[in-house]
Amino acid sequence: MADFFSTPLGIGVLILAQCLAVLGFVMISLLFLVYGDRKIWAAVQMRRGPNVVGTFGILQSVADALKYVLKEVVVPAGADKPVFFLAPMLSFTLAVIAWAVIPFADGWVLSDINVAILYVFAMSSLEVYGVIMGGWASNSKYPFLGSLRSAAQMISYEVSIGLIIIGVVISSGSLNFGEIVAAQDGRFGFFSWYWLPHFPMVFLFFISCLAETNRPPFDLPEAESELVAGYQVEYSATPFLLFMAGEYIAIFLMCALTSLLFFGGWLSPIPGLPDGVLWMIGKMAFFFFIFAMVKAITPRYRYDQLMRLGWKVFLPMSLGWVVFVAFAARFEWFFGAYARWSTGG
Repeated sequence: MADFFSTPLGIGVLILAQCLAVLGFVMISLLFLVYGDRKIWAAVQMRRGPNVVGTFGILQSVADALKYVLKEVVVPAGADKPVFFLAPMLSFTLAVIAWAVIPFADGWVLSDINVAILYVFAMSSLEVYGVIMGGWASNSKYPFLGSLRSAAQMISYEVSIGLIIIGVVISSGSLNFGEIVAAQDGRFGFFSWYWLPHFPMVFLFFISCLAETNRPPFDLPEAESELVAGYQVEYSATPFLLFMAGEYIAIFLMCALTSLLFFGGWLSPIPGLPDGVLWMIGKMAFFFFIFAMVKAITPRYRYDQLMRLGWKVFLPMSLGWVVFVAFAARFEWFFGAYARWSTGG
């Protein structure tokens, strides 16, 4: 058997099995994410939420997915059909393949490349094309306006996310997620992670992730009171399911990035406790809980407020932080907290 996995066919089978394992984890997590999102929102509003299908309603997400798959696909008469169907598939595919470089533990990664951050940033940037294509192909002013809003919003906050990540890259000296986590492995456990030296940027990164994934209070492309359902308004059945799944997978990806960049990934918060994949999954689940709570308790921004916050507040702050981190790393201020590649963590 060992000899088989050293052959080209065996290597291909092994890679395929690893891809299916990551895809299975993401898709199973998606069911629980939708369920958890609805349950948390219901708890804030003092109601029960999904509670009929399965024990405690845990199979409600499965029932909803089957409902979408079995429904008839309705296409507007004037729609550009090839682009209309390509858009949701593109959004879903780009959201999934970004997980190829996300490590869940030391060595538990599908593709351990040295430019993992650039890869994730490229995939997340391309997702906006699925939104634009969906709005344009519908041949309707409402979804087209929603897609333009989404494009402007995602591009605006990707700039801030990129600059914040540059600060972490300067501190760790690497674009590889494994090495970034290794740079946070210190003798102080939780206080050795990057959330402490990069404390102001943790909040900016989280808020930018909300805007990047069109989550409340920044869900202007899907503002029901203004645009019915934004770029998705003409979609139904399986195409709509792909859009929704891609959005939740992108949200979970941002939870993983927050864990890896600022909160030690799979590292234990308490020195002496073993590190492992459970810490990584637990941190991702915690940050998704924060995502869901923000959705439940914050009012929606106006669109002009959203754009002003991104360009006039977040951009100057994140750019200034890059300059500060560069000086702090070069001269090893604060006992080398910003220069982990030279101090060894």
